[in-house]
Amino acid sequence: MKCCRIIDTSTQIRSTGRSGVFSVLTPKLSESTANSPKTAHTHYRSLANLNLYDSPALARLATQAAVGRSLYFTATATIAAAQTTQPALEVCLCEDDYRGWLAVSDLAYLTIANKPYQAIVLSEVEIKTRIHSAIAFAHAAMAQPNEYLWGGTVAPNYDCSGLMQAAFASVGIWLPRDAYQQEAFTQAIAPSELLPGDLVFFGSPVKATHVGLYLGESSYIHSSGKDQGRNGIGIDRLSSEGDRISQTYCAQLRGAGRVVACYQPQ
Repeated sequence: MKCCRIIDTSTQIRSTGRSGVFSVLTPKLSESTANSPKTAHTHYRSLANLNLYDSPALARLATQAAVGRSLYFTATATIAAAQTTQPALEVCLCEDDYRGWLAVSDLAYLTIANKPYQAIVLSEVEIKTRIHSAIAFAHAAMAQPNEYLWGGTVAPNYDCSGLMQAAFASVGIWLPRDAYQQEAFTQAIAPSELLPGDLVFFGSPVKATHVGLYLGESSYIHSSGKDQGRNGIGIDRLSSEGDRISQTYCAQLRGAGRVVACYQPQ
């Protein structure tokens, strides 16, 4: 069986991504509080699964916020103004610093948090003990009827990086939102070093545009789209001799990464 050849990423450029949302505005606690947000914002918790869009037009999904996610309104957003003059407010999700536009009609599904969001810190050893459960989450998601959803992070429909984020978040490990961000966040490893629970990245020499969760024995689970994938969650192989879908992604393999830390808001 022929292994995938990693594409040359020497010309790689860091992009701002799907909605240009890796900039940071975070709330401030006392200076002695470790891993706490750094600027004064009121934090809210979601009472329902919420859609966040990539513009105030609310035309294209950017990401989703599951029940219990923490968020705050950005400096340019005012609730009073939005309720009377705007269809949406810009918010930032605390767990991954990801921004998007929330429909004003969804304000009813927010409640003020009892305390500001504080990121969890786990050691690499602690993370290793949770990997099996993250893999189990991905398998369970595949067992449900599902289809690929751009911006999806909430069951049953996910995009590629949304499935990875949800799987790890289910065991208390937060990752950045998009594939290229997850690639930058993980510890780079050679394909020969892959272990179950590592992430495999695909795309062009410039940028990672797809990600999957390695299962062992050259297999990985991922949510892929209609154009070159399965329109949902499936298992494929890192092989140039697999089926059409495996071959397509194999030709786009960029590399692999290991999750060794929880994302900390910047």
